[in-house]
Amino acid sequence: MVSSPLAPTLHSSPDNPRKVINLLRLEFTMRAKFHPSAAPTARVLLLGFLIALISSCTSFPLRTNRIDSERFKPPQSILLCDEQIPLESPVVWEKMDREFTIAVWNRPQVILWLKRSGRYFPYIEQKLAEEGLPDDLKYLAVAESALLTTISSNKGASGLWQLMARTGRYYGLRKNRLLDERLDFERATDAALTYIKHLRNTFDSWALALAAYNCGEYHLKKEIRNQKVNDFYSLDLPSETERFIFRITAIKIIMENPERFGYHLPKGQMYQPPDYDIVEVKVNQQFHLTDMASALGTHYRVLKGLNPHILGHELPTGQMRIKVPSGVGERVATVLRKFEDRGSRGSAKVANGHYVVRPGDTLSHIARKTGVPIATLKRLNRIEGSFVRAGARLLLAP
Repeated sequence: MVSSPLAPTLHSSPDNPRKVINLLRLEFTMRAKFHPSAAPTARVLLLGFLIALISSCTSFPLRTNRIDSERFKPPQSILLCDEQIPLESPVVWEKMDREFTIAVWNRPQVILWLKRSGRYFPYIEQKLAEEGLPDDLKYLAVAESALLTTISSNKGASGLWQLMARTGRYYGLRKNRLLDERLDFERATDAALTYIKHLRNTFDSWALALAAYNCGEYHLKKEIRNQKVNDFYSLDLPSETERFIFRITAIKIIMENPERFGYHLPKGQMYQPPDYDIVEVKVNQQFHLTDMASALGTHYRVLKGLNPHILGHELPTGQMRIKVPSGVGERVATVLRKFEDRGSRGSAKVANGHYVVRPGDTLSHIARKTGVPIATLKRLNRIEGSFVRAGARLLLAP
């Protein structure tokens, strides 16, 4: 039987297996270096010692950091929108504790909340102050969308404020196959705050207003009428709605003082709002965003990123507000006029059964000018998607 000089270390430090393993590795590395022929034997012996170490020690003390339960629990007194949450109720406390515990330990998600807040909170805070609404309402946006402006739910809600299409239309947001203004951060914020103010005036309670935002105004009115109680914390509401209020509160607790819960995010890591100009335009005919981007000295991706509410590749007709890179806003009107002038000049440029695509042309325009259906144009010219390049010659007939 081989005796190891490390045996005293093994017996004297059974609670430090990492140290023993490192010493074993060092010993057998030295053996292999000075006695090359013994290298295979050294590896076998190392494996044997590791197996023996694991089997002979019934358990290793776990070297884990202790969790400070006092640090990672919600405060004893909490206000949401200046309304006291009745934490003295064991039921309310348990619901609050659940949502807080789930949120505070979801560390990647909290870090992303904090980073994205640098991009969106300044505008939201400004609008809340202008409307005389509680600053806490900014945490509603976090609970709804995690501050993602293009997210959609399986129930049809979209945007940072997760507005339903019907609600959005009621508050002035257009939704069709080419445009969804719920994805326009600023316009959606204005609409959402108007809606929330209406709910607060209707229910005379911020907790009930937020519950109605989640489950619907008419559903909440029905439950209040059936249960004959108008206190949120006394109502029996859908689980999702009950959790919603406590989730907003948990987000507030964490984001108001992230350092307390171990989140130390340098200011330079916060996502910043992009620089852009906002331009009000009236578009009389559709044209491809790629052509507009080229005329403004930027790229299609940049315009789409600034304008996620434009759903397709084309700029829809009508009055709208668009965003362009900072410094080029004053050129937008001139670019639109040029495209519209070119599109209205003369009849369709057709020669020898072909159409020459002009700047600002789209497949729908070309189909109207030439009388050839879009599907036929795409099939004859092997076009995938809706983009056509200015200057291209399109075949109009087989």
